[in-house]
Amino acid sequence: MFDENPTRMVPLSEETIANDKQQNSSTPLASLELLKSYGSNKGFKKLCDEEKIMQPIDHSAAGNEVLGRKLSTDDVMRIAGTRFIQSSPSSPKSLGSSALKSIFSHPFGQFFSGLSDEEKEEVQLAESLLACAEKVGFKQFGRAGKLLSQCESSSSKTGSPVKRVVHYFAEALRLRIDLETGRISSKDLKKMQPMDPREITKNLTPSVLAFYEAAPFCQITMFTLVQSIIENVTEAKKIHVIDFEIRKGVQWTTLMQSLVSRNRCPLELLKITAVGSGSNSKLIIEDTGKRLKDFAISLKINLCYDYVIVPDMLQLREDLFKIDPEETIVVYSQYALGSKIQQPDQLETIMRVVKTIRPTVLAITEIEASHNSTSFVNRFIEALFYFSALFDCLENCMKHDEPNRLVFESQYLDYGIKNILAAEGAERNARNVRIDVWRAFFSRFGLVEAEISMLSLFQAELVAKRFPCGSSCTFDWDGNSLLLGWKGTPLNSISVWKFL
Repeated sequence: MFDENPTRMVPLSEETIANDKQQNSSTPLASLELLKSYGSNKGFKKLCDEEKIMQPIDHSAAGNEVLGRKLSTDDVMRIAGTRFIQSSPSSPKSLGSSALKSIFSHPFGQFFSGLSDEEKEEVQLAESLLACAEKVGFKQFGRAGKLLSQCESSSSKTGSPVKRVVHYFAEALRLRIDLETGRISSKDLKKMQPMDPREITKNLTPSVLAFYEAAPFCQITMFTLVQSIIENVTEAKKIHVIDFEIRKGVQWTTLMQSLVSRNRCPLELLKITAVGSGSNSKLIIEDTGKRLKDFAISLKINLCYDYVIVPDMLQLREDLFKIDPEETIVVYSQYALGSKIQQPDQLETIMRVVKTIRPTVLAITEIEASHNSTSFVNRFIEALFYFSALFDCLENCMKHDEPNRLVFESQYLDYGIKNILAAEGAERNARNVRIDVWRAFFSRFGLVEAEISMLSLFQAELVAKRFPCGSSCTFDWDGNSLLLGWKGTPLNSISVWKFL
């Protein structure tokens, strides 16, 4: 488990859980510097379009406008957050007067009067959700319950993106109240959420596939990382790719197409080793291998496909990999490392093995969000803006009445929201962290952040433009890492690493 302090990694223990509970009972939502930062710093940066590498979509012809564009779901939450802070009393446990002054001077605080009736209703609904979360943070469950009833009656999983966000967050707050008051137990929670959807998505369901096809994020991260890999293996005749989350392996068909067209330094061998754990991994990995072999034959590429499957990653060893000294080794991880944050011993094992193998480059993409704070309040705010951007994306990229959208939101996003907000300790496995935390963690193993080239950035922008909703994708730099976002809210980090 990663601490909020990015320089160390804290093993999950009863002491950690006890600290969790202690912080949750003492931190009020009204004192959120984090909420202030979303209302001012991030909100202001989001409105300064010239700072973005790729411009947000222009909605000037549709609906009410704020500084020339329609309110996004995140905008509604930012306005609600600003108004919520303004209405909070100044006390030792709330924002000080200087902080309030900076909020009052922010443009978001002046927007409300110019909104449509529908947008005002949504802002007020979001304010009620924030007030409810504050009461939950204070453990004032009776008062929270009344606010929650208001949120539940005014929201819907089939309504606007704002109303859908409030619906699922209200359900998560209700679940947290039930857990804290003893109405249900952690065992009941496990029965309600029997399987982590991240495990299910390894074998693509129709709703997940529909999301991947409609939303640009997966393809942008994949093509950008593959381009970075190609740039680091230009002189290699034998390439060995180790993939920690291969899924359908589409990324390697892209790599093969690029390698086969390479005139300089013809490829002699491409080896792909898929790494997996658990009982379900083998069938998925073998099926992917068959399709990749067929594709390689069609391109006349000499492909060697292998896999390493262990009961859990604690049993991963470097001698399980068939390494040839003449190979140029690449490690690829798409969300695989982040899924192990709640199991730090397994994550440490993976990194020690990778360090022993010493690949030429590591290509990594992870969720760019801070969902691992010990503070319930901080997790709530971070999750609210992250999922607001996702729901806004789904509304823009998929039809409103698309059944797969409803399934994706009600199964996968609902699970993430409830797990982040309601679960604690070992049951809380959605523990995403930002790139600065990964940067500090990787440095312990002698890894340094390599530059992502402008050609890779161009590839990312090119892929985004292929999607009807792609103009709403935004790109920012954090160090040498590329942050992929939706209308200014970061959702994914794309990074490349090398050993010193």
